[in-house]
Amino acid sequence: MEKSTPITAIAGNTGEKVRSDCYISLEKKKEGGIKIDLQSKVGSMYGRHIKELIHGILAFYQLEHAEVKIIDTGSLDFVIMARMEAAIKKMISVDKSFLPGLIPENKYGTQRDAYRFSRLYLPGNTPALMLNAGIHKPNGIILDLEDSVAPSKKEEARILVRNALCQVNFYGAERMVRINPLPSGLQDLEAVVPYNVHVILIPKAEDPEDILQIDKAIKKIVQDAGRDNEVFLMPIIETARGVENAYQLATCCPSVVAMAIGLEDYTADIGVSRTSQGTESLYARTRLVNACKAAGIQPIDSVYSDVSDMEGLEKNARTSKALGFEGMGCIHPRQIRIIHQAFQPAREEIEKALKIVNAFRQAQKKGLGVVSLGSKMIDPPVVKRAERIVKLAGQLGLL
Repeated sequence: MEKSTPITAIAGNTGEKVRSDCYISLEKKKEGGIKIDLQSKVGSMYGRHIKELIHGILAFYQLEHAEVKIIDTGSLDFVIMARMEAAIKKMISVDKSFLPGLIPENKYGTQRDAYRFSRLYLPGNTPALMLNAGIHKPNGIILDLEDSVAPSKKEEARILVRNALCQVNFYGAERMVRINPLPSGLQDLEAVVPYNVHVILIPKAEDPEDILQIDKAIKKIVQDAGRDNEVFLMPIIETARGVENAYQLATCCPSVVAMAIGLEDYTADIGVSRTSQGTESLYARTRLVNACKAAGIQPIDSVYSDVSDMEGLEKNARTSKALGFEGMGCIHPRQIRIIHQAFQPAREEIEKALKIVNAFRQAQKKGLGVVSLGSKMIDPPVVKRAERIVKLAGQLGLL
């Protein structure tokens, strides 16, 4: 009898610092049925359930003979499902997916002008960081498939992010995914767009044609999935060429609602070091702000990478707001509160805006064409800005 050659595939993560994840080793056999070797810190309570879940996944993919080794560090079902699916798809060619259901808490939508003061980056292949991210109340949560994911783990991350979009409660945060640059970004879209994504972040944006291609692909995926939700776009400018094309990128597509700048890659592209003063990126930042304001979309600043420097973060955020940005990225939950405080209207701003708006209303009642506050004349753009501040303060509960 000829000895069969085993086919083995692995997925997931293991190690001392790994938590809420699992490591899967799957070996396809010719005979012998299903054998599962489970090592789990919660095996005494959930071992039977985990084995039943694995049996169900293998049956779904019509694998009748296999040996599975799983090292579990407290992973939830959607993580085990993602890791098993990734291992199976490395081993056999199959199109179907073992999908978890979309929990009711994740069926909310978003708006073009949603507040985007903060957006929290989460590595797309690290489930432990996803589970409680929404509790910290960022305006947006970014499940990242690009820089934070090793090239060899891209497909695993796509499946995990898809399952997280279905099963993780993000507590109302805008649901964002940063895809990879084209062409692999199209595979990311296929994986995640049908599962109530609100905003797709497009890294290293330089060419408006790329934005249009991505928007066209998204619309087809949404239509094919039988959904009617709009998916918005946020290009990220990270190169000198992207900076020079800022206005074209901002206006190339109606789905673009915001544009961000990534200063780590931008400073590397122009051959300088990023500093806390930010003088080396001032031109790029102000050009992006101007392009966004001209296009009527939101300009979003880069992340502040020193998570231990809260004083530096506060200074950076206030400078960012003064330049015209309407939000910034963050890489740790402790940064969220400081960013929100910096970008929301200050008390003196609100009081001044209320005086301007009241003066404008009084002038309208009197039929006056000129608005004045004390001895100062007030131009229409100043009134418009004051109205925006008052509206924002009201919506944030600051009035």
